[in-house]
Amino acid sequence: MQSADYATVFRDFVLTREMKQLNEVIAKKKKSFFVNFLDLYFYNQALGAKLINEPMEVLPLLEDELYRLIIEKDITGTYKDAVAKTHVRVKSLPELVPLRKIKSEHQNKLIQIEAIVVKSTAVKQKLVKAVYKHEHLDCGQEFQWPLQGDVGDIYDPPSICPLCGRSGRFRLVKKKLQFIDWQKAVVQERPEELPPGQLPRTLEVVLEDDIVDTARPGDRVRIVGVLEAKTEQMKRGSVPVLDSYLKVNSVEVLQKAFEDEELTEEEKMKIQELSKDPWIADIIVKSIAPSIYDRWEVKEAVALALFGGVPKINLDGTRIRGDTHVLFIGDPGLAKSQILQFVAKVAPRAVYTTGKGSTAAGLTAAVVKDKETQEYMLEAGALVLADEGVAVIDEIDKMREEDRVAIHEAMEQQTVSIAKAGIVAKLNARATIIAAGNPKLGRYIPEKGLAENINLPPTILSRFDLIFILIDAPGKDDENMAMHILNVHGGSLKVTRIIDPDLLKKYIAYARRHVAPKLTEEAKKLLLDFFVEMRKKSVGSPVLITPRQLEALVRISEAYARMRLSDKVEVQDAERAINIVRLFLESVSIDVASGKVDVDIVLTGKSKTDREKMERVLEIIDMLEKEGGCAKDKDIILEAEKNGIDRYTVMKMLGQLRKAGLIVEKDQNCYKKI
Repeated sequence: MQSADYATVFRDFVLTREMKQLNEVIAKKKKSFFVNFLDLYFYNQALGAKLINEPMEVLPLLEDELYRLIIEKDITGTYKDAVAKTHVRVKSLPELVPLRKIKSEHQNKLIQIEAIVVKSTAVKQKLVKAVYKHEHLDCGQEFQWPLQGDVGDIYDPPSICPLCGRSGRFRLVKKKLQFIDWQKAVVQERPEELPPGQLPRTLEVVLEDDIVDTARPGDRVRIVGVLEAKTEQMKRGSVPVLDSYLKVNSVEVLQKAFEDEELTEEEKMKIQELSKDPWIADIIVKSIAPSIYDRWEVKEAVALALFGGVPKINLDGTRIRGDTHVLFIGDPGLAKSQILQFVAKVAPRAVYTTGKGSTAAGLTAAVVKDKETQEYMLEAGALVLADEGVAVIDEIDKMREEDRVAIHEAMEQQTVSIAKAGIVAKLNARATIIAAGNPKLGRYIPEKGLAENINLPPTILSRFDLIFILIDAPGKDDENMAMHILNVHGGSLKVTRIIDPDLLKKYIAYARRHVAPKLTEEAKKLLLDFFVEMRKKSVGSPVLITPRQLEALVRISEAYARMRLSDKVEVQDAERAINIVRLFLESVSIDVASGKVDVDIVLTGKSKTDREKMERVLEIIDMLEKEGGCAKDKDIILEAEKNGIDRYTVMKMLGQLRKAGLIVEKDQNCYKKI
């Protein structure tokens, strides 16, 4: 088949199959015309095969023919003035090539990949046509360069004028130069495809004209493009080894965490069948890290985080997160890291990182300099790469204070804002965070409060929907635990009624994509009554619950409904949500001084009792300061002991007040209010 024949076949294909799209392109003056490859292939297999194997030869022919057809069909005659060139964008190739499998055989072929955008440059202008003027007395004419069908260097004018055939001086006519938009990006393998122990592969991609800025760092994309070698790297005497890049033909941003085509009809039926089991929620919890003994409340919290609640967009455009953040703080050797590793394996989309090896830029986003162009590029971090998935952070207590600040915005607003090196951007970080850490002193001390045990600020703690303390306490269950561990090592562990991890992964993905449960009136009333009752008990005493916990209750109720693949949040879901939140509050928010639940311990880091003591210490400093110019610590302690505040508490509070900037040490051991 000759080149003209391919153009004719494509013209017939458009006229018979794509007239609706053709009319839309003409009416809206679009630059891109999308072609489903399989439709084209079944229409004419020879053209389909040629397009895959020789895209650089075929695509220009098809685009020229399409442009001629559009001009013919454009009754108004305005398309030609508005659009200089129409692009044929191919999508839905039958084969998906993993980044790791791209080889020399794919050079100059049309291929399709799926990956995550990790870096992108700002949009620039690429010169596609230069206009030169021949400054000769007998000529003086202007001409485009390179000529149509020529491969001359756009920056290097010809030695002989193509119009008059004479040599001479050629001047660039700047006002007649033709440009198109140009952008370079870097894509990376998806975390779930990464083989264990391997570094993720990356590939440079180039986007041109109307598809620039289609995707941002952190977006998952399906790209069709032509793999080309960087011939500008060829230098005389150097080793002829070249890098490759993908010249993008079409790009599609994948919005969903899990695509339907990855599920077979048999798997969908199996998922529906599982959901009908009345004990499905307990079976799911039991299936979370079955090799780890007991820890039911931890596994239940993990299951809730994996299924998550439903995100909502308010009428004013603000977004309410649906992700349930979970934190485990516990003694060493209680399998926290093992549970997190299981989460990273079973979550449909997950990024695993540790606090010790993570910086603020690594978690959120960074601005890096491109080695070739020396320009700054925006690079996505772990929370951005985990968008619409799960970010697993182990050893969160080991993070440096300046790095921990970076996750504040991502946890509540679910975005990452960056303003560095002239780049101001906001990236999506709609990720569930499941984190674990160790107590400040190695082991958790029940006699001390939460703030004294955990090396995390209240601003981060308050953003977790569920926090659980794991204490290694010897007891009567030790024999069963030891037997369970020995059976795991001996290969004789038998666990009944659990879901296989691969099926569980698909079950979670199916639930997150297709199930968006809404509160029934009965469930709403139960949550309302619980919240109001707890608030009534808070009058004149420590605060037991805040609106933030009410939102957590809604998210957890929705997660329980999702486990059943139910589109309604029933009373049973609300009851279970109330039970687990009550368990969290009673284990974490206990004021050790009064023995009462006080949610301010999580929200502010101080209980009502501590706050009252601090106010009394400030009053004592104020009183003593008026008498002697400043308050000596021994006088403060003496006066505080009369009010029932011991010496240790006074010294601790003096340090906290100084750190907060409420008092200053005027002389040695003598304090003054600011």
